[in-house]
Amino acid sequence: MTFRAIGLAGLTLAVALPVAAQQSEYGAAIDAERLQGADSENESWLSYGRTYDEQRYSPLDQINRDTVSELGLSWYADMTTSRGQESTPVVVDGALYITTAWSLVHAFDVRSGERLWTYDPQVDRGKGRDACCDVVNRGVAAWDGKIFVGTLDGRLVALDSASGDVEWEVATVDASLPYTITGAPRVVKGKVLIGNGGAEYGVRGFVTAYDAETGEQAWRFYTVPGNPADGYESDVMTAAADTWTGAWWNLGGGGTVWDAMAYDPELDLLYIGVGNGSPWNQALRSPGGGDNLFLSSIVALDPDDGSYRWHYQTTPGETWDYTATQHIMLADLEIEGDIRRVVMQAPKNGFFYVLDAEDGELISANNYTPVNWATHIDLQTGRPVEVADARYEKSNNPAIVLPGPLGGHNWYPMAFSQDTGLVYIPVTENFMGYVADGEFVTDPDGWNTGVDFGRGFQLVMSQPEIPSNASLLKAWNPVTQEEVWRVQHPIGEGNAGVLATAGGLVFQGTRSGEFVAYNDETGEALWTDYVQAGVMAAPATFTVDGEQHIALLVGSPALPKAGPGAAEPTTVASRNNSRLLIYRAGGDAMLPSNPITTSVEGDFEIPQIEASNELLSQGETAYNRNCSVCHGPMGISLRADTYPDLRLSRRIATQNSWAAVVLEGELSDAGMVSFDSELSDSDAEAIRTYIINQANLTLQ
Repeated sequence: MTFRAIGLAGLTLAVALPVAAQQSEYGAAIDAERLQGADSENESWLSYGRTYDEQRYSPLDQINRDTVSELGLSWYADMTTSRGQESTPVVVDGALYITTAWSLVHAFDVRSGERLWTYDPQVDRGKGRDACCDVVNRGVAAWDGKIFVGTLDGRLVALDSASGDVEWEVATVDASLPYTITGAPRVVKGKVLIGNGGAEYGVRGFVTAYDAETGEQAWRFYTVPGNPADGYESDVMTAAADTWTGAWWNLGGGGTVWDAMAYDPELDLLYIGVGNGSPWNQALRSPGGGDNLFLSSIVALDPDDGSYRWHYQTTPGETWDYTATQHIMLADLEIEGDIRRVVMQAPKNGFFYVLDAEDGELISANNYTPVNWATHIDLQTGRPVEVADARYEKSNNPAIVLPGPLGGHNWYPMAFSQDTGLVYIPVTENFMGYVADGEFVTDPDGWNTGVDFGRGFQLVMSQPEIPSNASLLKAWNPVTQEEVWRVQHPIGEGNAGVLATAGGLVFQGTRSGEFVAYNDETGEALWTDYVQAGVMAAPATFTVDGEQHIALLVGSPALPKAGPGAAEPTTVASRNNSRLLIYRAGGDAMLPSNPITTSVEGDFEIPQIEASNELLSQGETAYNRNCSVCHGPMGISLRADTYPDLRLSRRIATQNSWAAVVLEGELSDAGMVSFDSELSDSDAEAIRTYIINQANLTLQ
């Protein structure tokens, strides 16, 4: 049989990095007073979520339901990486700061669009092996003339806001372990706060505060207990250890703080979101059960010393990759006649939580998306009422569970409108077949989930009816815990961050190449622009010389291929058209219209190969442990628009061509890093053999 081969040609880029002549204009003169008063600075977007409460709501209303049709592109700038882009711009003192994949930082003059400087931390591309979900970065923090970025390889770097020069940098993690940083730092009371990722690889989570002036560590809070033989860091960790069993520390434990944070200046509380267990399968990391604190929890800390104040655990004893690292926001809600200061979160597990911000008391909870692992949240105990059969690990009982590990809501920031009182949530309906890995062996260089993805996929495919996947924008009433309206996006697995404004609008991009403004009361689409790229990041808005602008970084792992937003590469800078787009009323800039060929396609015959059962088994095992997370179980890509279906790659035709990518890193710049430290030559060849066999079995 003949199929269309999929390949990518490499690009060599030479990018000039000019420095502005008048650097003093870009002082980023941020202090505590400005951050606490950020809501009144119309010309700025001072931090990742705009304000400390992370509502992503702007009081600007020049662009409103009546005028949004006048929006046009003011200027744009091409980015230089072809991976996913997740950063929200920070705008302060005449400059706009954005991060891109591989932890690059770009600074622009917000009026002219002139690129002021670019900082490249020179992250070893091999570090991509430790990044479970792409080599992304979500943004910077600004303070007292400095711009802070966390790098994929675990550094925290302070840059001069005007020149991009490094003022200091510090290693925040043990570089010998597979930690990563993809989240945006926050600055609270002169301390830079940063967490990390890596729970799938067997690490122990923590969040650290550093002095913003010197980089000296101020405090560190661990989210799970370590080895008892080393002694616990605090009484809190001693108490947390009572909720674990076995020798969890040998498996890391997990609990990485890889995204959400918020701060309440009046209560003087810092809120962090804690991630999943390592491994996912609780029976392996804590065989006697237990809540496993502080996995999947919102934890409130004293920002001065990092001491524990309270916590609420969304998924006790989590076993499904149900992180609580999703967007945390603060708000004042009228509940039963009283104004309550609350914390709100829609974590992966599918339930929307409203907590008292001062003490963590559960006020209400309801599922915002279909779930089958629990029936409801008991408001008396604060605990989920679980469906016993959903715990696949207890009796090796396979289960199809929803939400799956993508979560009902993932990292995509939601927004809260102070006008409608609604929360706008990027929702993903998804599921997964969970099957315990009966041959689990700790891999210091690979994924450690304790879940057999291949058998899980087979379980799903054996069902007469399979649940549907969907990506939606939902308006949610946090007081009544009810859905108000929804918009279903055309592509299932993927979503984008949200912005709400006083103009009666909600802005969100889509993976299908659109940037859309919705009526915040009804969900009606009022304006759409086609941006030549998939969108994941959240927009920001601010004024320039009194005129409202909206900024959006576009670029998802693959270009949209269907519908009116379908696009081809139009820039040599990136294959996925990664760009910063700036809009204003009357903007008349135009994106390039001529496609640039960066792909190599052609017909090829699926190779025929003879292989022993032993070789195929070796290939299947090596594939499942190293490749299936991205390229799909059993060699069948579930996200071919993002990760190539290897059955259709002409690379499988010859051993040398295959090894050039898998072992030699020929496509490292495109994101497919070398696996020579994880795979032997025989393992790599066994995987190729397995893929060829799957191609012949499934594509004939």
